[in-house]
Amino acid sequence: MSGARCLRGGSGRMRILIDTNIFIYRENDQVLPTNLEKLLKILNVINAKILIHPKSVEELKRDPNENRKKVALSKINTYPQLEIPPDPDADNNFLNLVGYPSNANNYVDNAILYSVYKDAVDFLITEDKGIQKKSDRLGIKDRVLYIDEALKIFGKNIFDENVTHPPALKEELVYNLKTNDPFFDSLKKDYEEFETWFKKISKEGRKCWVYFKEDGSIGALLIYKFENEPIDSNPSFPAKKRLKISTFKVIHTGYKIGELFIKLSLEYSIKNNLTEIYLTHFTKPDDYLVELITEYGFYHADKNRRGEDIFIKELSANKEKIISLPPIEISKKFYPTFYDSIGINKFIIPIRPEYHERLFTDYKERQTTLSEHVGEFIIEGNTIKKAYLSHSRNTNIISQGDILLFYRSKDRKEITSLGVVENVFPGLRDKDEIIKHVGKRTVYSVYEIEKMAEKPTMVILFTWHFHLANPLKLSDLKEMNIFTPQSMTLISHEKYLKIKSKGGIDERFTVH
Repeated sequence: MSGARCLRGGSGRMRILIDTNIFIYRENDQVLPTNLEKLLKILNVINAKILIHPKSVEELKRDPNENRKKVALSKINTYPQLEIPPDPDADNNFLNLVGYPSNANNYVDNAILYSVYKDAVDFLITEDKGIQKKSDRLGIKDRVLYIDEALKIFGKNIFDENVTHPPALKEELVYNLKTNDPFFDSLKKDYEEFETWFKKISKEGRKCWVYFKEDGSIGALLIYKFENEPIDSNPSFPAKKRLKISTFKVIHTGYKIGELFIKLSLEYSIKNNLTEIYLTHFTKPDDYLVELITEYGFYHADKNRRGEDIFIKELSANKEKIISLPPIEISKKFYPTFYDSIGINKFIIPIRPEYHERLFTDYKERQTTLSEHVGEFIIEGNTIKKAYLSHSRNTNIISQGDILLFYRSKDRKEITSLGVVENVFPGLRDKDEIIKHVGKRTVYSVYEIEKMAEKPTMVILFTWHFHLANPLKLSDLKEMNIFTPQSMTLISHEKYLKIKSKGGIDERFTVH
């Protein structure tokens, strides 16, 4: 692409010229093709100005097929025409490159192309191969696009907001929230302009994730926004694509909703190729929010002009940033990035389906339960930090920073998920001590923990990082000469690399 034409900065609207012939299809004159319909929606969302060349309208009016002409004109009448378009007739340099028009159609094609050539518009969208060939001769081929090319380019500016979340958490539009809910009282106290701001973001159609308690009041709320501008500070942080968390508040405690909000923010950012998340916050003594976000790599960067603390989260890291950090610190500071060099042990961990369903509630093929649909959370599924209990004898070789690959046994028989060891407590036989370590982060009930504690039990605390883009089935593992484990099994670095490659582990978030 030619520099900044693809995305105009500031207030300038991108100007897109549409060849009207793309609206005329022999198969069905009444219905737009799916890809064109999708493209027009995208151009509307990114606030591009769609224009029609006057010569194209004249060409349509000459169509002898009255019914087709009527339908085509009805489709384009909603779009404004390019005002006083540049005239190619006197530009011999242009005409020598594209050829002098031999008929009315060639004349229209040249006029359309000339509008791009003279920068009256940013892009032309056409399915005409003759126009495409001429654009190559003019050196503007990267600005004359087929529909599918335009979809690929402009679709990058549309954010994928489809993230997996429990049914108890609702994706909602801000304007549907009631500002007289007691939930907002503290925010109104901290921010005098809260009501004005809330009206503004409501008009913008801003979205949020919200949890409603049984009485209908708000128990937790995260309002987010995509930004591509400097962060207000002195000096300011330069403009770049970021996710801004505008509101992050949880009063319905004990369900790990805060960790769930961080997971959702990360998934949204990764899907949309964002490398930073930030929020601003008036920090208070013993501030729970600050404790939570710093646990997952948010760092205090500065203060803004109104005195709020600015916390920034980087999702990936280069070697210069991590060279002096131990693996566990890399996993924490740059979560979900993790260290996976040859010096790190890798284990395959078998997990039964019923436990997998509760520990990894956001796994794409999982069926939600009835209790979740009536508003209940599976707490261990909300967490980023999780716990695994084992009677494995590999207690001397597993340590902080090691990689865990979870193999769902019995039904699917596939490696699905990846975690990084945070801490290990081997040889425990006291159920109370086990419960103290695992808290609400395990799938096991107190009774199950008590039964497990009859034998020496190893507690592994780990952070979940990713589900594999391509879960590796039993047949895949056999091809790699990897045998399915009955218990926690150490694998070689070479076998891990095969799993990493075929499983689609995202290289952007690994360092080695």
